[in-house]
Amino acid sequence: MRILIVEDSVLLREGLVRLLEDAGHTVVAALPDATALDETVDASDPELCILDVRLPPTFVDEGIRAALALRRRLPQLPLLVLSQYVEERYASDLIVAQGSAGPLGYLLKDRVADVSEFIESVQRIAAGSTVLDPEVVAQLLTRRNQDDRMRSLTERERTVLAMIAEGRSNQAIAGTLFLSEASVEKHITAIFQKLGLEPDESGNRRVLAAIAHLSSTGRGGAPAGPTQTGISR
Repeated sequence: MRILIVEDSVLLREGLVRLLEDAGHTVVAALPDATALDETVDASDPELCILDVRLPPTFVDEGIRAALALRRRLPQLPLLVLSQYVEERYASDLIVAQGSAGPLGYLLKDRVADVSEFIESVQRIAAGSTVLDPEVVAQLLTRRNQDDRMRSLTERERTVLAMIAEGRSNQAIAGTLFLSEASVEKHITAIFQKLGLEPDESGNRRVLAAIAHLSSTGRGGAPAGPTQTGISR
């Protein structure tokens, strides 16, 4: 896979290059900031872009703004955003703005230390999954939402929804919770019904369920916090 990296930390940038290349991928460019991002994307035609949330010159939100701009310009290009801390607002901005766009990942940088898990996340995103850090999902799920739809979920349904957000298949959820796959399917059907998610041709109801979590915080695009979750489409 052809990967473009935008990361201001030399150590992390070079570390990512080494990890990805050792895993058999090709790093087409490794940039310290987003200044030449558009030109580099056009010239190198990457299959995945990895960006830090905070980039020069202000180290506030340059990376997230660059990711959102890429999402608007090349909606099907898979993106993986890395953040030092849980910044729910940025995860919300990306996911809510995503709509039917391409694969998306939002992970804490700590996840890079678990090389096999990180590489697996990269591959899942490239294969079409949305992968959000578990910290984000956990934080969202522990909020006492004012959304009646979320309140209507049972504890078991909340657990299943959390695992959906982590990108687990029905089979994996069944194995973890010691349920039959048929029982898991019933829980998921109930979740979709309670969240008002009707069947659609794109099959993105799992992604929309995660968006419902973010929307139910009452922030829209306001602050929140990151976690890992993967949502297979």
